[in-house]
Amino acid sequence: QVNFVESGGGSVQAGGSLRLSCTRSGAIRRDACMAWFRQVTGKERELIAFIDHDGRPFYADSVKGRFTISADNTKTTLFLQMDSLKPEDTGMYYCATDSFACWGGWLQASAAQFEHWGQGTQVTVSS
Repeated sequence: QVNFVESGGGSVQAGGSLRLSCTRSGAIRRDACMAWFRQVTGKERELIAFIDHDGRPFYADSVKGRFTISADNTKTTLFLQMDSLKPEDTGMYYCATDSFACWGGWLQASAAQFEHWGQGTQVTVSS
């Protein structure tokens, strides 16, 4: 069974930074897709970044140039470095992994394709 423990969320002023961590227990494929999603109350869970099966990072346009996704060598811990935060970045952030969700590329990936999820960590950005 795969489980994640997320940490690093909090409250910050616009322009500030936060670093989210997501630590995994349980086995996954070495080339599994690992992702971060964001959800605002009343809206669908939005894919904001993933590392694909070849280790390449992809980002939503809304966070490109400000957020950086990374993982340690064994993919035990997934990170999301968030810089130049904006109030619209506020939401619950979830890490997720799946063996095959990234194989169709960025445009084909969605929350429904990911099997394993973290519990979420809240990020609040004030103006």
